[in-house]
Amino acid sequence: MSTHYQAPGWFTKNVFNRAVSGLTKLGVSVKGSRVLAVRGRTSGEWRTVPVNLLVLDGHQYLVAPRGVTAWVRNIRVAGDGELRLGKKVQPFTVTEITGADAVPILREYLRRWKWEVGQFFGGTGPDSTDEQLGAIVDDHPVFEVHAA
Repeated sequence: MSTHYQAPGWFTKNVFNRAVSGLTKLGVSVKGSRVLAVRGRTSGEWRTVPVNLLVLDGHQYLVAPRGVTAWVRNIRVAGDGELRLGKKVQPFTVTEITGADAVPILREYLRRWKWEVGQFFGGTGPDSTDEQLGAIVDDHPVFEVHAA
């Protein structure tokens, strides 16, 4: 498994993520945003982070644009979590999607959010070839979300 990770900068951590989290907690989704809550792999404490929930062909997906983040490591251990939007809480389990199966999901994720996360994908985008997207799949974990 990949250990690719790009840490958020000061603005993202202290302004952008806080603003999106705050709006999402109030029930305002910013282009599909949710607050992801997952138990810490060692502490067992709930950890939260804003994410973009991708809905594609009736399925829900989480993509890690920054790579193997803390939430990715936690969800791999926990296997479940919650997606929150305002007072609505959606408990879920996940299945990690790998290899060629992740390519169309990455393509759609980039089509919707390249403006926000494109800098983390090394020049690939929604118009990249399947081979180009396949080359970065391991650096950007993808999870299918299943209602619990």
